[in-house]
Amino acid sequence: MSYWRPIPMTDPARPAAALPLAGGWCWFDRVEHLQRGKPPEILPAAALPPDVAARLTAPRTPLAGLALDRPVVMGILNTTPDSFSDGGRFAAPGAALAHARAMAAAGADMLDIGGESTRPGAPPVPEDEETARTAPLIAALRAGGLRLPVSIDTRKAAVGRAALAAGADMLNDVSALSHDPGMGRLAAESGTPICLMHAQGTPETMQDDPRYDDVLLDVYDMLAARVAQAEAAGIPRARIVVDPGIGFGKTVAHNLALIRRLSLYHALGCPVLLGTSRKRFIGTVAGVADPPARVPGSIATALAGVAQGAQILRVHDVAETRQALALWQAVNEGDTGA
Repeated sequence: MSYWRPIPMTDPARPAAALPLAGGWCWFDRVEHLQRGKPPEILPAAALPPDVAARLTAPRTPLAGLALDRPVVMGILNTTPDSFSDGGRFAAPGAALAHARAMAAAGADMLDIGGESTRPGAPPVPEDEETARTAPLIAALRAGGLRLPVSIDTRKAAVGRAALAAGADMLNDVSALSHDPGMGRLAAESGTPICLMHAQGTPETMQDDPRYDDVLLDVYDMLAARVAQAEAAGIPRARIVVDPGIGFGKTVAHNLALIRRLSLYHALGCPVLLGTSRKRFIGTVAGVADPPARVPGSIATALAGVAQGAQILRVHDVAETRQALALWQAVNEGDTGA
């Protein structure tokens, strides 16, 4: 099987024959042709099969009303008592509401609200408890006038259904439909966008001893299979987002390999979400034990994803990411915001 990775560029010296990457800010005129067991080949973009070229270049459909020709900042709001990063700071409803509003004011384009920790070793949460942590918060945000799109971070259809009823706009399933078959039906019947994330194993076991034949291609194959499963369930590809699942059943080397060649996943024809914020591999590489102190590393990996054309950045630190993006865009695109 052949895999085609566009080699993304943002240089102002753009050849006339260069192709747009997913209708966004990157362009490419070369591709990396990958095959298992063979060395990569660098070929001109003209060598792409027509169907692959179409998927790589087509503009992505807006997500919950958000255009994807610019990077989207998704602010993380964990209402759990055991989050790896914020340690339950926003488990209380008042604190969660205040933090949601603060992220909106800091420039978040959308929020991702979760009531079950999926950190390594985390135990499962009963669906009624997870629902109680999330649906009332979403309803309160809507009642308070918040208009930003809201994603519900859950593996469970019942939790997702309650969140949608409360005003959520998107499903974010870290199990990519493997935990609860009802998630696919919910997305299809509601017409809601859904993010499908790669994970090897479950949160309880995923970091025990993750192994791959080729992490880049193995993750691609799994995501391709889950996208096909979602389409078979009645979810159009235009409503599917893919996430390579940084830190979910991966070593440091696996995570870095995925970020380094992230543009491969545009060949799936879906928007790409990258979530690296404050994760353990950043601490390992940079020698920073405390997750909230990993903001600089989080921004560095987020910008590496933007340079690979990732449309959605899932982050804890909205203001810092927004500032970094503004400078990245000013340097690479001459966009000063003036």
